[in-house]
Parts: sequence; structure tokens; C-alpha cells
Amino acid sequence: MDQNHYLRATEVLSRVFESASVSMDAFGRKTYKGNFEQTYHALVPAFDSIEELYKTVGDPQAMLENMAKVVTDQALARVEECPRRGAKESAKMNLNMQLAVFLFPAILNYHGESSKPLADAVAKAWKEAFPKSNVSMADYETIEKGFHRRFCYITTAVCENTGLGDDCYELNLLRAYRDGYLSHLENGHEMISTYYDVAPSIVKHIDARSDSAAIYAGIWKDHIRPCIGLIEQGENEACARRYMAMVSELKDKYFLPS
Repeated sequence: MDQNHYLRATEVLSRVFESASVSMDAFGRKTYKGNFEQTYHALVPAFDSIEELYKTVGDPQAMLENMAKVVTDQALARVEECPRRGAKESAKMNLNMQLAVFLFPAILNYHGESSKPLADAVAKAWKEAFPKSNVSMADYETIEKGFHRRFCYITTAVCENTGLGDDCYELNLLRAYRDGYLSHLENGHEMISTYYDVAPSIVKHIDARSDSAAIYAGIWKDHIRPCIGLIEQGENEACARRYMAMVSELKDKYFLPS
């Protein structure tokens, strides 16, 4: 094995979660493109070395598993640095989202022979390190396009009512959840499509009411804030159930076909 390539790859991957460009603060409609490009270019030296090793080593799968372990070891170390359980769960959530919206897209964006096998190796190692996680792969183009679709009519309306902007933490977290988890479920696209069918009318008819501000405040308190808490704790399945229950409840109360 070429030790120079191996050392360069492991040295770069060992710092993959240190850059500010892979924090959730960097995942916004106006910031994602630039921060993704920064992350990707920082990782290219590692991808170059992994690609060369993949083509020349006797056991490329074992090499990829070693590279994946470098990534998960760093993630586990960052979790262990947190002194309290709540902080550990928050760190896990942030790492899951960093993996979904920065690292996986960067690996796939390289388009090498080793790219998809490396992503698969990281996904397997991540599941072993964090058994409760359900992080799925998406490429950069898929995630970036998500910012140009009208997202979460109800959540957007609620955030506007509470004085939060389009690039607020809450909406960006939910965007990451949609693109990094929900859209990759077996019935994920069906769930999202069903939501888009009814949400605009729900918002329209809430907006027409004189007590709309109170209704949105109640939705925030009873539904959106708890959903965000579940995502932050890594409880993705529970969030999906709670969010769809919210949509069903609001549909019964406020949905009228336009």
C-alpha cells in the first residue's frame, strides 16, 4: 500500500467534522452552495488518495472500511467530548445532518470508481457506530434543488408568525430532515406529495381567520417545536409520525379544497 496516499487520506478525513462549513449554521438557502464547495474542495485530496489506493491495493474493500472508520471514530470522539446526555444527543443530531448534507454529497460529487463504494462503507460504519441513526445518501444536486421548491408551507407560515426568517435554524433543520431522511423512506415521496397537496389550502384558510396568529402560535407550541426537538435528539421516525399527525389534524380542522 502506498503509505503517502494512505496517510494523506486519513489525515484529511480525520478532520472532516472540524470545519465550520459543515455545521448546521452553514445549511441555508443562501449559504449551502458556497459552503458545500468549500467542504468538497477541502476533501478532494483525500478522495484523490482513496481513488488511487482503490485502484492499486490488494484489498480495496478493507481499505475503504478503514477510511470509513476514520470518519466514525472522529464522530464518536466529538460525541464523547460532550459532558451531558442532552449535549451528546444534540451532537449526534448535528453529526447526522453534517453527514447527510455535506459528507455524502461531497463523496458522490467526486464521481470516482471509489466514490459510491466509499459512501456505502461510511454508511455501514455509521450505522454500527450510531445504531439509532437512519441517515440516507443524497447527492448535492438533489439537496440544492430542495431550496428552490416551496418548502413546508405550514412551517414557513408558523415561523413567519413567530418572527423567524426563511433562513432560520428551524426551517433549515427541517429542510435537512426532509432531504437527508424523509425523502429516502420507502413512502417518503408519497408523504411529501400528500403534504404538498393539502398544505397550501390549510395555510390559506388559517390566514383568512381573525385568530390566525393564535392558531399559528398553537401549532408552534404543540407540533413544530416538539418535532424539532425530536430531530435534534435523532428521533427521526417519531418526528415523521408526529408531523404527519399534525397535518392530519390540521386537514380535519382547516382544509377546504381551493
